[in-house]
Amino acid sequence: MEAYLLDWANLLLRWAHVVTAIAWVGSSFYFVFLDSSLTKPTDPALKAQGVDGELWAVHGGGFYNPQKYLVAPRTLPDHLHWFYWESYSTWLTGFGLFTVLYLFNAGSFLIDKTVFDWSAPSAVAVALGFLAVFWAVYDGLCRVFGQRPGGDRIVAAGVLVLVAATAWLACHWFAGRAAFLLTGAAIATAMSANVFFWIIPGQRTVVAQMKAGQPVDPVHGQRAKQRSVHNTYFTLPVLVAMLSNHYGWLVQGRFNWVVLLLLMTAGALIRHAFVARHASLRDGRPVSWAGAVVGVLLLLGVAVALAPPPSSRAGASAEPVRFNQVQAVIQQRCVLCHNAEVQNKNVALHTEALIRGQAQAIHQQAVLLKLMPMNNATQITDDERQLLRRWYESGMP
Repeated sequence: MEAYLLDWANLLLRWAHVVTAIAWVGSSFYFVFLDSSLTKPTDPALKAQGVDGELWAVHGGGFYNPQKYLVAPRTLPDHLHWFYWESYSTWLTGFGLFTVLYLFNAGSFLIDKTVFDWSAPSAVAVALGFLAVFWAVYDGLCRVFGQRPGGDRIVAAGVLVLVAATAWLACHWFAGRAAFLLTGAAIATAMSANVFFWIIPGQRTVVAQMKAGQPVDPVHGQRAKQRSVHNTYFTLPVLVAMLSNHYGWLVQGRFNWVVLLLLMTAGALIRHAFVARHASLRDGRPVSWAGAVVGVLLLLGVAVALAPPPSSRAGASAEPVRFNQVQAVIQQRCVLCHNAEVQNKNVALHTEALIRGQAQAIHQQAVLLKLMPMNNATQITDDERQLLRRWYESGMP
């Protein structure tokens, strides 16, 4: 019953996490697009009101004219909408999902003893430390270099080194799936912390200064804009890290941290291409897709590097696979967690009928996705996976 309830918690938290993430990413992408697309107003009345940029757009059958004020409007409206619960809800549901799936089951999901053999409490403590340390180092980079001339490039280089170090440590200390997820979670934590510690407090300070009749300090808006731009570049790297745990062939391997870093870099470059495109269209300059091209080339390079060798794809002319060979592999590699007494995910594989009944799932999870055995705890070999593939594709004789 406990496992069943945890599955329900997993489902509901995952559902809520996806919904809130869509809301956050959607609003973030929209406002980055808006900032990059604003043009100087031509109406003297708008200029007199302090409007610094505007955009005319059509959507859903209506025309819209969003306007951005230089620092702040002269008077505050009665109803001011704040964008922050999308961020907080995304982080809270994500952390809840990480807790239910990985922290409560650290021995199965967080630890791979062939990577690093340590206790579950130690692994949990270090995993939580990853989130805090990443934020502290990233925030320190922004504080020290963010406001200096040319500081954005220094911060960008520092963040790249920080992400690389995080990926390397995670992949050398945790199971592959957990390492990818944890690296993404560390970046996502920084994103939400940007909102909590810098963007919203800066906006609240501006509002308080206006209500008190004090001059508005533009530094608050500048800092908030800087962190907001960082968040938009973080988005695609985080998403690819979160999606990666569905693909065992992606998270396994000696250099999985390099794979993760290249995927994240590709995502950031592709995102940059779209941000630059908005500004180019606004200014009437030629659109450059250099970032997107480099990002796509990185993805192609990773795909080629991870492609299985020709020998592992061969086998059509190999000798037929007998069922007793398949059963021997499953008995050694799978039945430990899928038997009459222990049936993880309600799957049992201790008889011939059960194996044949689950043949499609075995092929999908153990051969195509390479998700099973979990963290390859029973050390199934590539040859054994290919044996299962040949048996399934030959009609399961």
